[in-house]
Amino acid sequence: MSDFVRADGRRADQLRPLRFQNGIAPHATGSTLVSWGNTQVICGVTIDEAVPKWMQSQKVSGGWITAEYSMLPYSTLDRKARDISKLKLDGRSQEIQRLIGRSLRAAVDLEALGARTIWIDCDVLQADGGTRTASITGAYVALMLALKRLVTEGKLKAPPIRSAVAAVSLGVCDGTPLIDLAYTEDRDAAVDLNLVMNEAGEFIELQASGEESTFGDEQLAAMLRMGRAGIRELFDAQRRALEAVGA
Repeated sequence: MSDFVRADGRRADQLRPLRFQNGIAPHATGSTLVSWGNTQVICGVTIDEAVPKWMQSQKVSGGWITAEYSMLPYSTLDRKARDISKLKLDGRSQEIQRLIGRSLRAAVDLEALGARTIWIDCDVLQADGGTRTASITGAYVALMLALKRLVTEGKLKAPPIRSAVAAVSLGVCDGTPLIDLAYTEDRDAAVDLNLVMNEAGEFIELQASGEESTFGDEQLAAMLRMGRAGIRELFDAQRRALEAVGA
């Protein structure tokens, strides 16, 4: 499997180059530009010192994390109309932003966060596959930067983080399991899988489906093995990005 060579020269089990450019949005509490292959996503975190009304009315203690996701019109080869122009949120965007929110809530002790809301905005500048997994992986870095700032400002004693969170895409193309699919691979994949995990090696979300195809235990096991190894690399990359700015 590792001898399989892809269109961009990668092995089947090899991630695309990953880079974080922190502080890309100066007015955000924490931000990073994640460049993952040719996919680029700005992840920005802002914080409200209040919780949603539903939490207040139901007397739910602690804080909340929510996310918004959008693809900018020029992020794809053909212009993508903004959701506001259609007067409704695109179904795919809604699904992805809910996934981002669930993933990052799993990373944080919401009780220790206190009565505040963390907004995570993920805006895709350029899409070449894996935008949802890049958003989650980059959002964790932006979130950590924001929480460190709250500590510096004396609003928190320590970042209320349970565990790091990262995500990666996988799939089966021409019968071969692959990790971190670029757009052309994702388009032609017979099986599509998105994997979200924490640093303890636990699953947060596993989305897998056959695209006009089926897949067996061996292919699923191969993708999960590959995914676990890839996510360990992502945790290392996140750690280096945060250490570079003393976070």
